[in-house]
Amino acid sequence: MSERLSGRSNDELRTIKFTRDYTKHALSSILVEFGDTKVIVTASVDEKSPKWMEKDDPRGWVTAEYSLLPTSTHTRCQRERTKISGRTQEIQRLIGRSLRSCVDLEKMTGLTITIDADVIQADGGTRCASICGGYLALETAVQKLIAEGKLSENPILEPIAAVSVGLIDGEVKLDLDYSEDSHAQVDSNVVMTKSGKIIEFQTTAEGNPFTKQELYKILDTAEKAIQDIIAKY
Repeated sequence: MSERLSGRSNDELRTIKFTRDYTKHALSSILVEFGDTKVIVTASVDEKSPKWMEKDDPRGWVTAEYSLLPTSTHTRCQRERTKISGRTQEIQRLIGRSLRSCVDLEKMTGLTITIDADVIQADGGTRCASICGGYLALETAVQKLIAEGKLSENPILEPIAAVSVGLIDGEVKLDLDYSEDSHAQVDSNVVMTKSGKIIEFQTTAEGNPFTKQELYKILDTAEKAIQDIIAKY
């Protein structure tokens, strides 16, 4: 078994921390830390449905935006002011899909909750950290909306979480940091519910193809870790 630079075992998560009410003005805010990856996730609410939604549609909506701050990476990245990159579109759609999967949208008629995930320091796994923080921000926002009488009941069905897993030199490794993610032969991002249902299972071979047995081990490793993450909420 090859040793990881961090000293972690292959199935060990990085140190994870959630700081609630991190900013003052947002309806809810969370500072998410997965090792050296740090993301500020906030929730805001519009008391109306999206413009594209039919007027008689009984659903509310949950959507997401994601961005890397310019100095969050090793070299300064440009702000995406007018046109967002394909990677950013993919990640924010993933966050939005994941969060919508854990709510009953018909219980939030006439409300749109937007989750903003801003990466202030990137060291691998930013989309997974954003989903975990996004769930907590959504949960806190919902509690406040119920207290304010803007929601009559809790639309959240069950908690969700996400984690990255990779195949490096023939070994399955959990929660990759940047140094591992950048040379993984197989890269996976897994989103699941507390009850073990799969929301998203993104797995791609960056080099040689992988076996079904390796795929099952990736999924099993992710499932156990996701239960551990949800226990930290």
